Amino acid sequence: MPAVRFDSVSKTYPGARGDLQALQDVSFDIEAGEFFGLLGPNGAGKTTLISILAGLGRATSGRVRVHGHDVIDDYAAARKALGVVPQELVFDPFFSVRETLRIQSGYFGVKKNDDWIDELLANLGLADKGDANMRQLSGGMKRRVLVAQALVHRPPVIVLDEPTAGVDVELRQTLWHFIARLNRAGHTVLLTTHYLEEAEALCGRIAMLKAGRVVALDRTANLLAGTASTMLRFKTDQVLPAALAAQARITGRVVQMTAHDAGEVEALLAALRKAQVTVEDLEIGRADLEDVFLEIMLGPAPRAVVETLA
Repeated sequence: MPAVRFDSVSKTYPGARGDLQALQDVSFDIEAGEFFGLLGPNGAGKTTLISILAGLGRATSGRVRVHGHDVIDDYAAARKALGVVPQELVFDPFFSVRETLRIQSGYFGVKKNDDWIDELLANLGLADKGDANMRQLSGGMKRRVLVAQALVHRPPVIVLDEPTAGVDVELRQTLWHFIARLNRAGHTVLLTTHYLEEAEALCGRIAMLKAGRVVALDRTANLLAGTASTMLRFKTDQVLPAALAAQARITGRVVQMTAHDAGEVEALLAALRKAQVTVEDLEIGRADLEDVFLEIMLGPAPRAVVETLA
């Protein structure tokens, strides 16, 4: 039985100018113990899907289950199995950090939970903040408390919706060390992030959403292997000829071009020399998940969904 199952989930928002299709027939499973990434540009439907999973929204059609519990028909069991870290900083300004976590424990019927609360505070760098009022905390500290709230009832499935957006490097390192430890202990983790290097390093499998549809679903290693394996990166102050620019991704002075083998690398370099393009800081390296993501999202057509279980 999968930890999470999305079965033909669609979500439509009615509007004065016509219906908005936020999700279209989304189906995939997340196996127990996986570290799974859900990626996509803004507006792709990631947060809508997570809201449906968490019971904060309802699908127009389709079903979602958490450890076999339908999020609508068996919502109490489904929600108890989930710990969700939201994007927004939501907190009660009238309680201390420890009081906040005790109240969250009580919400799930967990009693005498102080030992686990102490462990959460220690592992998230909050050991000296237990008695501090939530209003006194910085934004980064409030986000640590949100993570602790999501974990306080020891859920088997942890959902992290942009958990490191706008936070410092220390928190990112602390959080990932602790979450990776929980994952090794058997917790299932679902991560959405715009930091693609995090997804590449942490996630064993990844689904990519585009305009509410799953356009890629595979193991991370297979996604990386399925794109151009070599990236040509350099800087230039010149405008590339149209034929070369059409093959490049240009960010300011930085140009990236894809090549599948050494022959294509040499052909690109020869074309740059012929066009008399002055190249600085030339690098030739392997494609990373950002390259794969942009190839899929900006490509002329959606990539076919591939599911590899072996």
